[in-house]
Amino acid sequence: MSGKGNCYDNAVVESFFGNLKNELVHHCRFATREEARARIFDYIEAFYNRNRAHATLRFLSPVEFENMSNGALQPCPEIPG
Repeated sequence: MSGKGNCYDNAVVESFFGNLKNELVHHCRFATREEARARIFDYIEAFYNRNRAHATLRFLSPVEFENMSNGALQPCPEIPG
């Protein structure tokens, strides 16, 4: 039913939730829903979107990739091979 280029392909979302569970949720026991909400918000806003290297962004963080796109950083030279 789903395949590459299909509008039902949700691999990116599945990857995100897999990372969220493996890097945060499975390692914590939250006392309340509010604590869980706050910790997950911090994970997404402070770590995942700012610091974590993403394979789809050539292993740069989203902030680094955006800075490179705006001309603040120069791309790494390609390694001949």
